[in-house]
Amino acid sequence: MRMTTTLTPMASFSSSTTGAHETVLLSEAIAGLTIQPNDIVVDATIGGAGHFKKILGELDARGTLVGIDADVGAIERAQATSMEAEATVHLVEENFRNLGPVLNQLSIECIDKSLFDLGWSGFHLTSGRGFSFRAHEPLHMTYGTPKAGNTAADLLNKASEEAIADMLYSLGEERFARQIARGVVVAREVKDIETTDDLVEIVLASTPRWYQSRRIHPATKTFQALRIAVNDELGALRDGLTTAIERTKVGGRIAVITFHSIEDRIVKQMFRDAAHEGKGVLVTKKPIVPSPAELSQNPRARSAKLRIFERSSQHAYV
Repeated sequence: MRMTTTLTPMASFSSSTTGAHETVLLSEAIAGLTIQPNDIVVDATIGGAGHFKKILGELDARGTLVGIDADVGAIERAQATSMEAEATVHLVEENFRNLGPVLNQLSIECIDKSLFDLGWSGFHLTSGRGFSFRAHEPLHMTYGTPKAGNTAADLLNKASEEAIADMLYSLGEERFARQIARGVVVAREVKDIETTDDLVEIVLASTPRWYQSRRIHPATKTFQALRIAVNDELGALRDGLTTAIERTKVGGRIAVITFHSIEDRIVKQMFRDAAHEGKGVLVTKKPIVPSPAELSQNPRARSAKLRIFERSSQHAYV
């Protein structure tokens, strides 16, 4: 776990911050959290630092903001934003699934508000790690620094055909999952799958021509499934959200922005279960979605959904 604060020199970080990112549901998320100037707030996914900057503007010298991200580039962006902040700022290079250990190390017993923006930052498209099927890059797909044995290429080159098919279907809802999995196995017998181009070629060779003529690129769901699997995004979501629910004070709020149905189902069910257990209430009976004005400026926000949960007194920190 790597920690720093706004007092740490920028030179201590080295990755590039180039890229583009538009923060989704910015005003809706901040308004829904009802942040008070002296709150302890967790931004569990700094990303492009759009929400982070807005949250920081709501806090005064009594407030605390904990920013978490597995990508050092996101930490850089948050640090640049925090240089003149009044509030206490802690920046942590870590996966939000480890929210509990992060809070423990910071000696923070409980929090007031937290935000989980599950959309991957536009900066990832220029990270050189293989997130984009439109760029020729190593097929890593890791949010943090790639480690041998843990990349998307490693998964495709080692997993069984059945496991790959199940992954593509369950995490990407890919209708041609079995055909693509078969294509992967056939291709890797000739040579290892190493780049984004290798995978795109397999998808194109494994799917019918009509599937490749649609508005959505035929490799979209395959890349989504791989990204989720490599980073164990669903497991991380369950772990991080469980901790947030347990360590939020009475009256505190948790906001989660999802971008596809699999994530949204998990958040919806976890919030409902917590409400049934008497741990809080659903602030949003139905999810908040982007306005027509936001969609016109940022079409990539079309699948975003915001759900908010408020902690009650039973089994909560006071």
